[in-house]
Amino acid sequence: MTDVNSELRERLLSMPDEPSAELLERMKENRARGWVNPYRASDDTAIRRDDRPGDEGNILRPAYVRDVEKILHLPAYNRYNGKTQVFSFRSNDDLSRRGLHVQLVARIARDIGSALGLNCDLIEAIGLGHDLGHTPFGHAGEKHLNEILFERTGRSFFHNVHSVRVLDKLYGRNLSLQTLDGVLCHNGEYEQRIFELSGLDSFESFDEVVENCYRNDFDYVKTLRPMTLEGCVVRISDIIAYVGRDRQDAIEAGLLSEDAFDDGLGGGYNTWILTHASIDIVEHSYGKNRIEMSEELFDEIARAKRENYTKIYSSGGVEEEHGDMMAQAFRRMYEHFYHDLEHGDESSFIFRHHIARIEKALSYYDRTYDWQSDLDQTVVDYIASMTDGYFTELATTLFDDLEFLQRTYIKANHVGV
Repeated sequence: MTDVNSELRERLLSMPDEPSAELLERMKENRARGWVNPYRASDDTAIRRDDRPGDEGNILRPAYVRDVEKILHLPAYNRYNGKTQVFSFRSNDDLSRRGLHVQLVARIARDIGSALGLNCDLIEAIGLGHDLGHTPFGHAGEKHLNEILFERTGRSFFHNVHSVRVLDKLYGRNLSLQTLDGVLCHNGEYEQRIFELSGLDSFESFDEVVENCYRNDFDYVKTLRPMTLEGCVVRISDIIAYVGRDRQDAIEAGLLSEDAFDDGLGGGYNTWILTHASIDIVEHSYGKNRIEMSEELFDEIARAKRENYTKIYSSGGVEEEHGDMMAQAFRRMYEHFYHDLEHGDESSFIFRHHIARIEKALSYYDRTYDWQSDLDQTVVDYIASMTDGYFTELATTLFDDLEFLQRTYIKANHVGV
């Protein structure tokens, strides 16, 4: 139990829970006269790598609606619900999975974007696609895969960068630059009070930024800025979506009690931040060429994140609870499939379950999967694509001495019950 910080609680409860009368009147007047936000990303400005007639927007399916639909029909999107959000090996079907998280981000961002007069179709595309590159077992899996890749190649693995690769390279869906840029720049691990635009306007510049991400660490990645206000809204919505929901899940998982948090709001903090953050951002961003929030909200988000890291992500080892076991499994899987690629073992799962499927998907667009030129990247592509359950079953199928991994997973997920 944590002693409630009464000053903090009072400050949170006193923050505005509705827009100011002045802003509401301004918004009503603007809507009455058909105001269009001059800073929104218009559908007719969508930039694509390839000039495909079938990708042109129209009145029924505008440019960014096409991006949303391209994302929804990807196999990688279907795997979201098999991937950890925060809690792995927990016996509770009500805990959030990655699929719910991206929907929450898209929903929150659409609410804010709608009030600001932004392009909600672009917001939805970025929101739904932003975590497609996430590994199994959440940020723990991301850390393990990054460590292995860096040791072997000197390159870094970040889920946001890999999300772009999934959309742009592995499935070749010809998404707009605006959507891909929003996905790349979404990283909600780093909050900012003011989000200003990058000015990026071409695939040439974008590809250079992506390449720099592979060659640098998070200190570089966290400096990325979206090219659109829509991307900025998704980025802050990513934080809003998880900081309160992760608290609810920690309580639901039995890791913490309702009275474990400094503000005394318990799981109700999720409702608080969804309401107050959205209002604050709209209040401070309406009609501007940037997205910003008050100093008070910025300080509170930073505080809440710190408390989450102390009490949820680090305390009790949510992501590291089975760290040694997971690190061993990731490393041995990596080495096994690299060996199979080196020796051209087409009976291997990496050929049958990964390369063959990617090549089939790309064949519809007259493209091929150049897996031979970088075997490390091909192994990363495969492992990052796995769901928690697939990873566990495959690891224990390949390595008899990793049966404890499967027993842990089965116990946590009621498999066979």
